[in-house]
Amino acid sequence: MNTKASTDDFFASIAAKSDSGALRGDYTHADERFVVAQNWDAYTPQQHQLWRRLYERQARLIPGRACDVFVESLNALDVSDGIPRFDRTTEALFKATGWELVAVPGLVPDQTFFEHLANRRFPVTVWLREEHEFDYIVEPDVFHDFFGHVPLLFNPIFAEHLQEYGKGGLKALKLDGLAFLARLYWYTIEFGLIQSPEGLRVYGAGILSSGGEIEYCLTNPAPRRIPFNVERVMRTLYKIDSYQETYFVIQDFQQLFNDTAPDFTALYQKLKACDALPADTLLPAETNLIVA
Repeated sequence: MNTKASTDDFFASIAAKSDSGALRGDYTHADERFVVAQNWDAYTPQQHQLWRRLYERQARLIPGRACDVFVESLNALDVSDGIPRFDRTTEALFKATGWELVAVPGLVPDQTFFEHLANRRFPVTVWLREEHEFDYIVEPDVFHDFFGHVPLLFNPIFAEHLQEYGKGGLKALKLDGLAFLARLYWYTIEFGLIQSPEGLRVYGAGILSSGGEIEYCLTNPAPRRIPFNVERVMRTLYKIDSYQETYFVIQDFQQLFNDTAPDFTALYQKLKACDALPADTLLPAETNLIVA
């Protein structure tokens, strides 16, 4: 692979999507896999304090809203006091599910991202948002990546699913299926809901790291909450600059693993012949799950 050409294409695509805007992170010292050193000692006391405030806010919000396995894993991590050291978390994570964390400057090319996941490496951004971004940030930062994603990697079924997603992503790049797979990631890994005996709970990292959407997704009557179906999810558009208009609900992580395990080659071809569905769609035969 021509690494420089691939890197140039990546930055060119970002500039095209953002009116020539640049990515937030420092990519100058990234290796061919876009991995950098975390350089934990460089974080300032102010940054650790901001992490603590972000953590404290979310810790108050997740009881009764996040799924139990997330809460249990987060508590076991004991990272409330400041930005965590990735190497220490990796030591525990590798023992639990064989995954490791790799530090990255920020967003990475699709191929690189999928290769990391397929090899049980989860990319975590090294930089932390600034004070004025406390409630909203455009690019994922270390708080979103670590707080939102890492705890569920300690669950063996979820960890297995994410590795298979990475392998599927490498296939999708060759089959022109990336748009469909991106919707799957968005509506599950980032914004998924899960059924529990006590009612709907959150497992999506984009919600778990949000100060407002974590309550909105469970209690507001406006959005649709639809039982998970792979084909339906892959047909559904999403918005990146507002709370979601639709959430998809899995029964458990085993369902997520089982339903996404088949080869998607034929499904991609079928979906290419279908119109995409707007984010606020509720089809006639669908059930909109009632919130408490």
